[in-house]
Amino acid sequence: MGRMHSKGKGISRSALPYKRTPPSWLKISAAEVKDKICKAARKGQSPSQIGIQLRDQEGIPQVSSITKDKILRILRINGLAPEIPEDLYHMIKKAVSMRKHLERSRKDVDGKFRLILVESRIHRLARYYKRVKKLPPNWKYESATASALVA
Repeated sequence: MGRMHSKGKGISRSALPYKRTPPSWLKISAAEVKDKICKAARKGQSPSQIGIQLRDQEGIPQVSSITKDKILRILRINGLAPEIPEDLYHMIKKAVSMRKHLERSRKDVDGKFRLILVESRIHRLARYYKRVKKLPPNWKYESATASALVA
């Protein structure tokens, strides 16, 4: 199946290790990992940034193999999860920066077209998140108030 708004048909992706047990060389407990995740979330880091930090600085390859829970689930249990999902947040951020660019460059017709594509992806994603109850049913994306969501 192809991409939504581009020509690509690629299926390349990373593969998780087959074994679900933590590596034998890793000497950190699940409680310590959960504590590090909560500390990073309090600093304002997103779940993916926390995962990258744990991988690069702490040498933790997969949080779920140690804690038996994913990062976002741990954050939700501790009441630190972001109010809107991360992928939707980044798409809204992109749309806000595109709209800001279009205010300066009114003649950018291609930019205007791409903004329409990004906003249609936002609406589609919002519809999905409402269906799985990750967003409230009355949540609506509006370009006028979008900059307040990502500020």
